[in-house]
Amino acid sequence: MIRVLQVVTQMNRGGLETMIMNYYRNINRENVQFDFLEHRKDEADYDKEILELGGRIYRISRLNPFSISYKKELRDFFEVHPEYQIIHVHQDCMSAIILEVAKEKNVQVRIAHSHSSSQDKNIKYPLKLFFRKFIARYATDLMACGNKAGQWMFAGAKFQVLNNAIDTSKYVYDKQKRKSVRKEFGVSQTELLVGHVGRFSYPKNHEFLIKIFKAINDKISAKLLLVGNGELMPEIQNEVYKLGLSDKVIFAGLRTDVARLLQGMDVFVFPSIYEGLPVSVVEAQAAGVPCIISDTIPEECILINELVKRVSLSMPPEKWGDGIIELSKIERKDYSSKVKDEGYDIVESAKWLENFYLNQFTQMQSN
Repeated sequence: MIRVLQVVTQMNRGGLETMIMNYYRNINRENVQFDFLEHRKDEADYDKEILELGGRIYRISRLNPFSISYKKELRDFFEVHPEYQIIHVHQDCMSAIILEVAKEKNVQVRIAHSHSSSQDKNIKYPLKLFFRKFIARYATDLMACGNKAGQWMFAGAKFQVLNNAIDTSKYVYDKQKRKSVRKEFGVSQTELLVGHVGRFSYPKNHEFLIKIFKAINDKISAKLLLVGNGELMPEIQNEVYKLGLSDKVIFAGLRTDVARLLQGMDVFVFPSIYEGLPVSVVEAQAAGVPCIISDTIPEECILINELVKRVSLSMPPEKWGDGIIELSKIERKDYSSKVKDEGYDIVESAKWLENFYLNQFTQMQSN
């Protein structure tokens, strides 16, 4: 058995973390085991499950490219743990910092993984663009969730796409699950239930989503189910209150039963400002939920053309609302097998990743 070190910020229930866990649960752990280096001291959502699956968790200070003590921590870690000869880094543009130290400490296989096609345009943005240039220099292998994410992060260097795959068997359409979800949240069988799964953060664009929902609610009886948490949740809750929508918007928080919740939704809305390839849109299609997404999201996430409509963020909320109402008329049926056929089934994808790690290990041993 080989042990692969996954380097992350923290294993909370975000998109990239969920993707890693999907692979971790389905990879043959007698051949490949995942361990985690987290850049936070407190316990994360997935930590308990990681330990149950046989993984180890190490903690390190927050990533700071200018901190001498941070780089010393990294060096000390690799000196104490020479067993990690394959590392898989999920730290977006700042992956170069870890990869550089790993190369210095003779870690043989150094994988950089892109999960996004852009970054927040904040004070750290120029810094991230600067360090992004060095990723290909220090990595031995490059991976991305999709072509757009890989092209943005690696700027022309060759990369492999690792699909944000899911267990498609969990998303087979089930009328009884639909009824139970709607009953749980007090949604009648005739009301329109608009759904969204995502962290309350700038890229997910919840502020615009609330405006879209208001436009819908002004026309028909509807409710909005928001799954997730994040730093912007209080701000969005306040906006919902100001618009008089408190009895119409459901803040479900973090959930472990997203596959079930999707069964209850009529339309899935995803107006992100930027994305790599969102696993939640893949999940929604597998559950047969019609999706309306922003045109900033890569077209490659559209696996079932008749289910997905892309709309410009420049279009007013009312136009989005009209599109959602129209999409809700699509007859619900099972599309999980089609998503599997498109290469997004986790069983097959996990086998590919397992073989990739094993092949890299074999080549390393022969050198």
